[in-house]
Amino acid sequence: MAFDSASSCAHRPSLGRITIWTMLLAAGLVAAVGGPIAAQSDDGPTKDAIGRAIDFLLTQQKESGAITMGQHDTAMTALSIMAMASVGTTASDPTPRGKSMRRALDFVLQDDRRNKEGYFGEKDGSRMYGHGITTLMLSEMLGMGADREQDEKIELACRDGIDLILKAQRRNKQGAYRGGWRYTPDAADSDLSVSVWQLMALRSAKTDGIDVPSSAIELAIQYLKRSCTATLDPSGTPTKEITGFAYTPGSGDIQYSMTSAGILAMQVCGQYDSPLVAQATKWLQDHPPAWGTRYFLYGTYYYAQGMHQQGGEVAQTARRLVREVLLPKQNPDGGWTPEGEEAGGSRIYATSMAILSLSVDHHYLPIYQR
Repeated sequence: MAFDSASSCAHRPSLGRITIWTMLLAAGLVAAVGGPIAAQSDDGPTKDAIGRAIDFLLTQQKESGAITMGQHDTAMTALSIMAMASVGTTASDPTPRGKSMRRALDFVLQDDRRNKEGYFGEKDGSRMYGHGITTLMLSEMLGMGADREQDEKIELACRDGIDLILKAQRRNKQGAYRGGWRYTPDAADSDLSVSVWQLMALRSAKTDGIDVPSSAIELAIQYLKRSCTATLDPSGTPTKEITGFAYTPGSGDIQYSMTSAGILAMQVCGQYDSPLVAQATKWLQDHPPAWGTRYFLYGTYYYAQGMHQQGGEVAQTARRLVREVLLPKQNPDGGWTPEGEEAGGSRIYATSMAILSLSVDHHYLPIYQR
């Protein structure tokens, strides 16, 4: 591990996470023992939909603690934990959901879930997608384990995951690909879809006080700018009036999923006031979420977060649109079913992404906070 200093190896709960959750508790947004209280802005149908969706996920929990329907068990369990945490469930809750989360965390934290280099995406076949998802989940759960022993395991696994992400970014990549990530840790190219998960994990870990070099974030910002569908002038303003993000640098193909992901990636890097973010936001306002759009669930997860970060009327409108498009598609059993190009994904994936899209205004996950 790169984090080999005495302070790095001292396993302790994250003060940043504890402070956030203590403030929520004091504000009455999280119940002391009974689980989360609904956000004040939540409406009845959405609250009910999220509750039924979480119950669906838990019906898929295996004896091992994994929440899976047979594929990518580490990544899908991590995504399910994120979904539960997004509405205030913690592993220390003395409730059925809290106990299920503890078991799910124990599964992800097993030594055989990651290889000796700290790579989570190898055994379950989820590659760097799954690695980014799992590392982000661990960084968001730092200090929020069921007990001190679980907290220590979360921190160790998170540091391993972050170390792998940083090593992968340092691979010798040429030109436009520099600063990003691809399907495997040793890939020589990059794409925006994989890169955003790694970047969110880095940003979350940095908030926790884990040593993430500023140079890594800066390299990622430059990669994001090269993923814009228009060149930027010296002030960072796109040279085209209509601008978004593409899957790979150099492509002029503006996509809903990639533009949503690109906006959020820029925001988590602190680029809230970038002209690129402003213009891409306008593009999304003209291309709202619609079932049947390419990689709809993936894009809507990022759309919900990115537009929420914009605040004001933009956030309010996005919140309404996300609910209008997702709620009618919920199945009677509480889950969602992926369609189109996402049809190969499991219902665990679809349901977790829907919950995360519907719950951004709860503010329970620190990565959602500006």
